[in-house]
Amino acid sequence: MGNKIVMKTPLVEMDGDEMTRILWSMIKEELLVPFIDLKTEYYDLGLKHRNETNDQVTIDSAEATKKYGVAVKCATITPNAARMKEYDLKEMWKSPNGTIRAALDGTVFRTPIVVKGIEPCVRNWEKPITLARHAYGDVYKNVEIKVPGAGKGYLVFEGEDGTVQKELIQDFKGAGILQGIHNTDKSITSFARSCFNYALDLKQDLWFATKDTISKKYDHNFKDIFQEIFDAEYKTKFEEAGITYFYTLIDDAVARVMKAKGGFIWACKNYDGDVMSDMVSSAFGSLAMMTSVLVSPAGVYEYEAAHGTVQRHYYKHLAGEETSTNSVATIFAWTGALRKRGELDGTPELCDFADRLEKATIATIESGRMTKDLALITSLKDVKVLNSQDFIKEIRKTLEA
Repeated sequence: MGNKIVMKTPLVEMDGDEMTRILWSMIKEELLVPFIDLKTEYYDLGLKHRNETNDQVTIDSAEATKKYGVAVKCATITPNAARMKEYDLKEMWKSPNGTIRAALDGTVFRTPIVVKGIEPCVRNWEKPITLARHAYGDVYKNVEIKVPGAGKGYLVFEGEDGTVQKELIQDFKGAGILQGIHNTDKSITSFARSCFNYALDLKQDLWFATKDTISKKYDHNFKDIFQEIFDAEYKTKFEEAGITYFYTLIDDAVARVMKAKGGFIWACKNYDGDVMSDMVSSAFGSLAMMTSVLVSPAGVYEYEAAHGTVQRHYYKHLAGEETSTNSVATIFAWTGALRKRGELDGTPELCDFADRLEKATIATIESGRMTKDLALITSLKDVKVLNSQDFIKEIRKTLEA
């Protein structure tokens, strides 16, 4: 290829950890750099570097994303006790995704990548279901107390004007646990707007589900804010687009989803969205076949794979053993970011390249050339199992053809 596609504005590139970091450089080398004059502002979000910078690099990458409008992120480690030891960490750094979400005030949209030969476990799902996950508050921002013995646990709010609200949570007769969670109207409003805008973008119906019958103030507040914004700003737009918005209880939504055909967006609170997106992706085939994009109400986009760093394969790789790791979601993170960059910059050839690379990836799998995880669940006959690098090389062959 003589002439490479020119980029006007850089992408923010956030490198990650373990096996996905290995795939990241392979993807760039084989599928991007030969075809695009790739411009990125690079941030190393590998755990070692986050530790060295006291996690400042994560904050810097989020600020850069606000500046440039589009980012692409590799999977990263969220440390636990074992990782503290393994990486000799100064402290147990927070989830980079959580930090970036909070900085961008964004909502995460996750969609399965559908290919022929990988049939959903739920027979009636014909089209992908997109999960919209509120990315703030609740259990992820909780404050917890391990109650040592008998005593009273309270929920207390002290207003700036000096007013105090106090509710007894539990009169403990013995040891137990307490948890305080919160959310803000500002964040819920951003969540609602991101969901309504994304539904209009995709021209798909939007469902929203919480448990307002049990949580009459907390969850009901979500329901009310969504309804107010919808009625005031989006009702007419939705009618014109021929799509609908409706609210239902989370348990009703779970039951309905199982009988639905798909092709809609399902908005959930933070933890519900975390759990349900794993269920949906697994039922569609594989977590490695799931795209994820963080969308801020200001129109900033951060694309990533919806899975982890594939630690088990990384240790095999370090031991010099062959791995067959699925790179599809990471490839689609790059194509999503490149397409959005092309849209925002008015460079259609960049959007066109992203489309071609996605088609080539899907065509490679549908032709029977795939990684081991897909070979185990495909209905295609006589498939060829490829290692991590060869799979990426086969996609390149398909792309060039």
